[in-house]
Amino acid sequence: MDELYTKLAEILEVERVAPEDVLSRFEYWDSLTVLSILAMLDANYGANLTAGELKQMTAAGDLVAAVASRRRK
Repeated sequence: MDELYTKLAEILEVERVAPEDVLSRFEYWDSLTVLSILAMLDANYGANLTAGELKQMTAAGDLVAAVASRRRK
């Protein structure tokens, strides 16, 4: 799932995202970013999450784990 960290970094406009990074601490973490991440997860991984679920996740690793468990095969 390293590719997912790369895609998150692109959306968040940072060099890299690590599993322990707190999502809400990124400079560009806002409602538009949340929507962009949700659309990317659905399009690339077939993982459907709600904005509320995403906002409850603290670290990037939590998000990756959720995607792995909900990913369409």
